[in-house]
Amino acid sequence: MTIKENNFVYIDGANLYKGNQSLGWKLDYARFRIWLSEKYNIKRAYIFLGMVARYKDLYTKLQEAGFTLVFKETVCDDTGKVKGNCDAALVLKAVVDFYEKKFDEAVVVSSDGDYAELVDFLKSKGALMVVISPSNKCSYLLRKQNIPLLYLDTQREKMEFRSGKEKAPDADETA
Repeated sequence: MTIKENNFVYIDGANLYKGNQSLGWKLDYARFRIWLSEKYNIKRAYIFLGMVARYKDLYTKLQEAGFTLVFKETVCDDTGKVKGNCDAALVLKAVVDFYEKKFDEAVVVSSDGDYAELVDFLKSKGALMVVISPSNKCSYLLRKQNIPLLYLDTQREKMEFRSGKEKAPDADETA
């Protein structure tokens, strides 16, 4: 498989976080960004998030790691739980970028079947590289599409956050 030079990734931030959390590990976002760049030649990494003021330090760290943050206004449900549904914004951005010829191929990071139509669209246009599922419970709507699918948990050794126990440079095959 030849990897093209100008590839973008579209990440459902909540799905990424919750997927790793459900598997009992914390993602090192800086290592993840390096891995995306090295493995898939990702030039632009969009991460779609609900804007919550108390997470401003996290947002700064994500930007420092090389992510482009796209915020969605949040609302609270009846129980007071914050909701920031980014699905439509992610789909729209990917489709606009495709038609404006901003990328060669796209990577989608989510386990959510709501992205099945986007994945099908990108596949039909020859512009889908891979779907990366943060959860081992990836939606059947994505799995049934006969697409390259990578479960992020298979890369856990390379990207798990380790506070105070840093690996030696290159020990995880990233720069």
